[in-house]
Amino acid sequence: MDYQNLNKMEQNQSGSKAYLISIVMVAVLGGLLFGYDTAVISGAEKGLQAFFKGASDFEYTDFMHGFTSSSALIGCIIGSSLSGLFASKFGRKRSLIFAGICFFLSAWGSMEPETYIMPQGVADWNLLVVFNCYRVLGGIGVGMASAICPMYIGEVAPSNIRGMLVSWNQFAIIFGQLVVYFVNFVIMGSHANPIYDAAGHIANLMDAQWTIETGWRYMFGSECVPAGLFTFLICFVPETPRYLVMVGQDEKAYGILAKINGSEKAKEIIHDIKNTVTVKTEKLFSYGFMCIFVGVMLSVFQQAVGINAVLYYAPRIFQDMGMGNPMVQTVIMGIVNISFTLVAVFTVEKLGRKPLLICGSIGMAIGALGVALTFGNAALSTITMLSIMVYSASFMFSWGPIAWVLIAELFPNTIRGAAVAIAVAFQWIFNFIVSSTFVPMFNMHLTQGDDFGHWFTYGLYGAICVIAAIFVWKLVPETKGKSLEDMSKLWKKEEA
Repeated sequence: MDYQNLNKMEQNQSGSKAYLISIVMVAVLGGLLFGYDTAVISGAEKGLQAFFKGASDFEYTDFMHGFTSSSALIGCIIGSSLSGLFASKFGRKRSLIFAGICFFLSAWGSMEPETYIMPQGVADWNLLVVFNCYRVLGGIGVGMASAICPMYIGEVAPSNIRGMLVSWNQFAIIFGQLVVYFVNFVIMGSHANPIYDAAGHIANLMDAQWTIETGWRYMFGSECVPAGLFTFLICFVPETPRYLVMVGQDEKAYGILAKINGSEKAKEIIHDIKNTVTVKTEKLFSYGFMCIFVGVMLSVFQQAVGINAVLYYAPRIFQDMGMGNPMVQTVIMGIVNISFTLVAVFTVEKLGRKPLLICGSIGMAIGALGVALTFGNAALSTITMLSIMVYSASFMFSWGPIAWVLIAELFPNTIRGAAVAIAVAFQWIFNFIVSSTFVPMFNMHLTQGDDFGHWFTYGLYGAICVIAAIFVWKLVPETKGKSLEDMSKLWKKEEA
């Protein structure tokens, strides 16, 4: 490659941080949408449940509601499974544009599932099917974005700040959840959520009428704004240099790297990429079984610790704890989550990946066991609340961002697309398992009216946190300061 002819494209030796930050921030919007879409159900689910309970042609059971609340996760599994194929065949950028379109169509369709064809506001079986299809479509967008956004950031970021920049993606996810908690709170205003009596009928139908007919629609529809913005802006960011090299567009890749890293460093990176990308892809297990196993188990543990069950059902949990306004408590938890995610953002490059994961696992175990031992005891409700906050905060500075950092950087270039897709697919599979089993486990009773399910559920999550800490200590390699090209050497060494 003739670099002499590229003088016009060369930046100063330090590169342009402003350029890097601008393209990373656009990719980070995908993380915000990820958080927004997955958490919007927390405010809408009760109104949605009451709406479909009014159907005349079928009985809307608790099982159906659990499926409807979690149907987006099925799309997430599909989207994350396809992400590797899309990212390798069409590139990271085009795949993110497709994800953005899925986000927007899902938001609009979930707000108006009748699509001006079926009778407006009439709950029936056909409408339930259509609604779930729109939620699955949104899930496909979430699944793709969840895999490709960290991959995109990891592939454009310099190795010395890659962990921090990928952590911003997790910050955006949590910020998206906080935004939607606040948006849901504002949309609800003075309106009431439906309350069911012992017979399963809505006891406050008049007070909750607006929520049942309109409120949940506004909550889903509010996603159109960030979805439209993301889809528009992603059209203006470049493709990742590593993908461009893989498809033979070296000059274009060099131009982007020079803007980010400076011309001399860009030459070194291009050289390293070309040395590790001898072919476009390699067989999945070219670097051994442990490479894939560690990536998959990072995804499994991130979900198996139970955090998303808390995030999705936060208002319901706080209501069961006897809190005055569950939506307010949910917003407070969102603020705590944001604050502790920033801890990871600013320490991941100093402390490394493994110490944060191990400390977070221990903190989560303490928090989960605290909830297990105190839930249902009115005299200890403050301790229960604090334990939930410790549990959530510990996740936010550890498994929340750091698992994504490791998944984005752990795999060698030639298998990254497929390996990330598999790891993230497992993440969504276990997200679905945890989310769909939380309510049945939480409501289990050994005797009439006891809290067996409450302490069993959180006790189980606490035990999994301990196992996660041991897994990280024994099997997860430290990747701080290593280039993406170093991963090939690391796993070849491990295999040998």
